[in-house]
Amino acid sequence: MGSFKIHDLDSAPEGSKPLLAKSQKENGMLPNLHGVMAKAPGLLEGYQLLHKIFQDSSFNAEELTVVWQTINVEHNCTYCICAHTGIAHMMKLDPALTEALRNREPMPTEKLQVLQDTTLAMVRKRGELSDEDIATFYAAGYEQRQLLEIVLGLAQKVMSNYVNHIAETPTDTVFKKLAWQK
Repeated sequence: MGSFKIHDLDSAPEGSKPLLAKSQKENGMLPNLHGVMAKAPGLLEGYQLLHKIFQDSSFNAEELTVVWQTINVEHNCTYCICAHTGIAHMMKLDPALTEALRNREPMPTEKLQVLQDTTLAMVRKRGELSDEDIATFYAAGYEQRQLLEIVLGLAQKVMSNYVNHIAETPTDTVFKKLAWQK
């Protein structure tokens, strides 16, 4: 493990070069994760597409962060936890929320707690939620759409979390100060 090349615009396979250029433009830098994913252009393209679609889902910024970070922490993805902490700061979210997510502490509202609990159940039970899990989710004010959108967020995070595990992707310099350990 850990012998994966972090591609840049010069070294990337041809199919990944426009994807990396897009990533660099959107992020103001080239995330190491994207450089690793560039070896498989379809993976990078799929990841970028899922990221965009999930951001455009019915979840607000807090809810997106709860889904992302809940999965990242459960999967022990140190790279993504740092990156999404930085993203949460850029989205101007309350730092107390990001710290609670990073430290597996209770959420600030009951609705966000239910979202976190449902996301964890989705990960741990591999989608086999109980009727009670689903009823609790709906009672908190969520609908079928949001339940399905958790699956979308999970698909995105499986791609990044698993790649980071097998590649041992180093944390981007800009996020190193946000380091996390289990």
